[in-house]
Amino acid sequence: MEKIAASIMCGDQLALGQELEDLCEAGIDWLHCDVMDGVYVNNLAMAPYVLEPVIGTGKFTTDIHLACVDPEKYIEMFAPLAPDYLTFHLEATKAPDELVKKIHDHGLKAGIAINPETPIESLFPYLASIELVLVMTVNPGFAGQKFQWSVLDKLECLNRQLEAQKTRPLIEVDGNINSKTAAAISKIGATIYVVGTSALFNTKPGTYTEKVESLKRSLVSIEEDRNLS
Repeated sequence: MEKIAASIMCGDQLALGQELEDLCEAGIDWLHCDVMDGVYVNNLAMAPYVLEPVIGTGKFTTDIHLACVDPEKYIEMFAPLAPDYLTFHLEATKAPDELVKKIHDHGLKAGIAINPETPIESLFPYLASIELVLVMTVNPGFAGQKFQWSVLDKLECLNRQLEAQKTRPLIEVDGNINSKTAAAISKIGATIYVVGTSALFNTKPGTYTEKVESLKRSLVSIEEDRNLS
C-alpha cells in the first residue's frame, strides 16, 4: 500500500502543533523529518528538541533523514527520540554496515539514502539488512528543486534487484513529488512518497485534505491500471 509522507521541515515552524493536527486530519500518517548539518548540505534543520515533541505525539510513523557528515554522531543524538526509522546517506560513510548495526542496536529500523548521481548498484550489498531505501529525486538540502527524471531508471533497476529478495525494504522517494511525478514513479514502484512545498506546504488553493486526496487519486489510478494489465 502506497503512503504519502509529509516533509515536516516544510511546514509552518511557528505553528507545528496546528500543522500536525491538520496533517493528521488530512489522512497523513507518515512524517519525514530532515536533519541537516550545514556541511553535508548547505542548509540547517531540524534539532532534537524540535523533533522530540513531534515524534512524541505518537500519531505518525516517523523517519529521520540524516543529511549529515559523521552520521554516527547524529545516530547517537537522535536515536533516543525513538523514531520508527533512522536513515543515513550512503555517500556520507565508509562503513554502512556498522551504522546499520548501530541503528538496529537502538531498536530502530534502518534506512539508507542515496543521491541522484550515485549509482544504485552501490546500495545492493546492504539491501538485505535494511528496512528502508530513500531514493532522492533531487539533491538533498533545499525544497523546490527540479525533479530529476533520470532517477526513474534507478528505481527500475532497484525494483528488479529486489525481486530476488525474500524480504524487501520500503522504497521511499523524496524531491519535488507531486501528482505528475508521483504517478510516473508509481508505474515503476515505490512505497512512500515524501511531499513538501511542491504538493502540500504551499500557497496554492486547497486544504491539506484536498491536496492529499489529489495525490492519492494519481496513485490509485496507476494501481487500477496495474490491476487491469
